[in-house]
Amino acid sequence: MDIETIDHLLTTTRSVRKRLDLTRAVEPEVIQRCIEIAIQAPTASNSQNWRFVVVTDPEKRQAIGSYYRQSFQSYLRRAKPFSEQFPADDPRVLRARKVTESSMYLARHLHEAPVHIIPCVEGRVENGTVAAQAALYGSILPAAWSLMLALRARGLGSAWTTLHLAYERDVAELLGIPESMTQAALLPVAYYTGEDFRPARRIPAREVTYWNEWGATR
Repeated sequence: MDIETIDHLLTTTRSVRKRLDLTRAVEPEVIQRCIEIAIQAPTASNSQNWRFVVVTDPEKRQAIGSYYRQSFQSYLRRAKPFSEQFPADDPRVLRARKVTESSMYLARHLHEAPVHIIPCVEGRVENGTVAAQAALYGSILPAAWSLMLALRARGLGSAWTTLHLAYERDVAELLGIPESMTQAALLPVAYYTGEDFRPARRIPAREVTYWNEWGATR
């Protein structure tokens, strides 16, 4: 395997917001191929209980975008600004401001993304144990991430979003998703503009890796 190329793919697959090309159509066969790759991901007890709802209908995307914006506005009202927690020139404030700006852009334009993909998994865990929750979400999140990687490898961007889940039942009714299914995320998908992406700033792995007991770093 070309490790350098694989590492580049893994470290530069970003949540794409402002760089989604909202004017270019996405071929259905590309989406289908990426989903074929995604479902190679593992599921609990090999249940293969994932489902993917692909939304290209403009009116349905408009409705989903409306729910998303309502949820986003509620989120902004609840969120405590970083500027109230740290000095104005703190790098965390500057980074948070950039993320907020791009998130606001996505909220305004989500409905314009030519494809929405909602990864779903069979089952509900509202009253389940931690183990049951881990098994359920562990049966869809790896596939959804593989989907984002496959899209990225083909020049398409996506963004991991979950704010629409405040209106999960409304979206389920809109798309005919059964009550027995859990929606895990909403991925707006489009070709991206520009050439490439860079790795993001992250806390060094050695600071968040513990060996043999909590807090023991090397």
